Order: sequence, then structure tokens, then C-alpha cells
Amino acid sequence: MKKIFIFFLMSVATTAAYAETRYITDRLEVTMRSGESNQHKILRMLGSGTALELIQTNPDSGYSQIRTANGAEGWVITRYLEQQRSARDRLATTAKQLARIKAENKTLNDKLAQLTQQNRELTSTTTKLSAENEKQSKEFTRVRNISSNALALDSENTTLREQTRQLERSHQALQLENDSLKDRSDRDWFIVGAGVILLGMIIGLIIPKIRWRKKSDWSSL
Repeated sequence: MKKIFIFFLMSVATTAAYAETRYITDRLEVTMRSGESNQHKILRMLGSGTALELIQTNPDSGYSQIRTANGAEGWVITRYLEQQRSARDRLATTAKQLARIKAENKTLNDKLAQLTQQNRELTSTTTKLSAENEKQSKEFTRVRNISSNALALDSENTTLREQTRQLERSHQALQLENDSLKDRSDRDWFIVGAGVILLGMIIGLIIPKIRWRKKSDWSSL
């Protein structure tokens, strides 16, 4: 019983030690049989590059027990197994990787060209914005100076308006005084004229009487 247990442990250890991945060689197809000879039943055909789990190897028979990806177990000739993929499969994988790298490289080159173009456009835009900013700064300085001058002009204009209003008030006062003087002059001339007329009338009344007296005096002589 003890010997059976030891044999069982050795079998498990051997199985665990050989639980490795193996690949079918460049041979197009390899037969997977139910036993360790070409007399055993063919279970299936394994194509080149098929990945298999190695369970154990029997150097005496030249066969290895394997397990497929879907769990099927069988025996194949050991020399048709390799520790790595076949050169053809590796070449195909390398070719795919190279094509993928080339595609990625092209994508990166296109992206680089796009980013370069965007960088040129951004540089041009930045240059234009800098020029526009400088122009706006100059315009702002000019407007600020004009605003300062405008404030000064507005203050001066306010002073001039006040002076103008004062002159208008003075002019109105002089106009009123002139009108008053004119009315007074007209009134004085009217009075003088009336006095002259009245004086003339008085003289006109007095002179006949004087003449009549002279005539009377002459008649008495």
C-alpha cells in the first residue's frame, strides 16, 4: 500500500513537472492518437502551431501525452513538439507585429504632421494676436491721451460757456440800459419839441399884441 502511495506521488510530481506548453512543429498536421504507437486510434489532426499542454513524455516510446485547449487528451510523437512556436508562426506573428508597428508609426507620423501644422497655425495666430495686441495698446494710449485732452477741453469749454453766459447777461443789461437811454432821449426830445412849439405859440400870440400896441401908439401921435 505504501509503495502504491509513493508511486502515485511520483506520478503526480512527474505530471506537474511536465505540465508545460508545447507547440506543433512546421509540419502541416500531426496525428493525436489514443495511445503511444501508430497502431492506436487517431483522435484528431493537430495543425501546425497548435498550442498544447504537455502532461508527460515517454522517451522509450517517443510519444508524449498532451491536452488540447478544449480539454481533449491524447498522444503525439514527441519530436513533433517544440517549446516555442514554429518559425513560420513566429514569422507570421512578427510580420503582423511589424505591420501593426508600421501602421502605428504611420498614425503617429500623421498625428505629428497634424500637430506640426496646428503648431504653425497657432504660432501664426499668436503672432497676429501679438501684433493686434500691440496695435490695441497703442490705440488705447492714443485714446487715453485724447480722453485727457478731452477732459481739459471740456473744462475749458465749461469756463468759456460760463464766460459767454456772463457776457450775454452783460449784453442784456447794456441793451436794457441802452433802450432806457433811448427812451429817455426820445422823451427829452419830445419835451424839447413840445416846449419849442409851445414857445412858438406863445411868441405867436405875443407878437401881434406888441404890433397892435405899436400901431396904437403911433396913432395917438
